Amino acid sequence: MKFVLFVEGYTEQKAVPAFLKRWLDLQLSAPVGIQSVRFEGWPELVKDSPVKAKLYFAKRDVIAVIVLLDLYGPTFYPRNCLRADDRFSWAKEHLERVVGEGRFFQFFAVHEVEVWLFSDPAIFPTVVRKDVENLSRTPEGINGTDPPSKRLIKVYSKHTKRRYKKVVYGKDLFRKLDLQVAYNKCPYLKLLLDNMLELVREHS
Repeated sequence: MKFVLFVEGYTEQKAVPAFLKRWLDLQLSAPVGIQSVRFEGWPELVKDSPVKAKLYFAKRDVIAVIVLLDLYGPTFYPRNCLRADDRFSWAKEHLERVVGEGRFFQFFAVHEVEVWLFSDPAIFPTVVRKDVENLSRTPEGINGTDPPSKRLIKVYSKHTKRRYKKVVYGKDLFRKLDLQVAYNKCPYLKLLLDNMLELVREHS
């Protein structure tokens, strides 16, 4: 059994599936697969995912198709959707309705997948750890005008004289990330993982 995970970038493709699978496998008696499919940014993902998702629904081993987007970046939200929870709810309902298939689920990283890394400052190099700790109490509260990846670029540039490399550093940090810490500190991540776990159990 496996999930098909639609993602919008290289960090999500290389680091996120293994991270999600680690958590799920700890809860299950048998491992579950996660196949990632990368799109070229959020516009292509939103445009093409309804058609591409249908290619997987006929496969018996596919539990569900899950789309994971960063809440930061897309510009399709209505003007009155300003808060993160309003944007999340509106976009999830809208995009799932477009596909109209019970095994298609839309989720968002609030505001980017890098926010999950902020939940566990211990995984970061010592020189940047203090700055990360200041943001770690409510990671998903890091707002969309100055999102997590930009915060990390500033912190790394300040303390290491090098830019934060999303794909290279992100893959290593996700591998070190304490699963339960991220789960406990990030409610939207918890929602995603709980939903995936429930789907596996229903499919068994």
